[in-house]
Amino acid sequence: MVEGLPPNGALARRVVGHHLQYGDLRTADLVDLMGRLVTDFRNANRAENAAVQPYPDPVWRPESPGAAKKRKKKARKERGEARAGYRRIVSQVTPKHAEKG
Repeated sequence: MVEGLPPNGALARRVVGHHLQYGDLRTADLVDLMGRLVTDFRNANRAENAAVQPYPDPVWRPESPGAAKKRKKKARKERGEARAGYRRIVSQVTPKHAEKG
């Protein structure tokens, strides 16, 4: 029933999660590479007293649905570790102000 449907049709976009095709992703890779090469060229040929140019931001690409969950989970873990470190420092420096529990 789904044989013969176009590779860029509505069903294909729904399954993949975005509308970009392979050629679009390769073009984004080329744009990123050219931006890095131009920045490297400018930094290699800059005046000695000029500041180094940072690399440009990469072109937007869609992320997988699981990537957002992983990013949020990692941020939550880092916040917990930072809070635990803060509590440890506070308890060592000022024991009377240490949080209980």
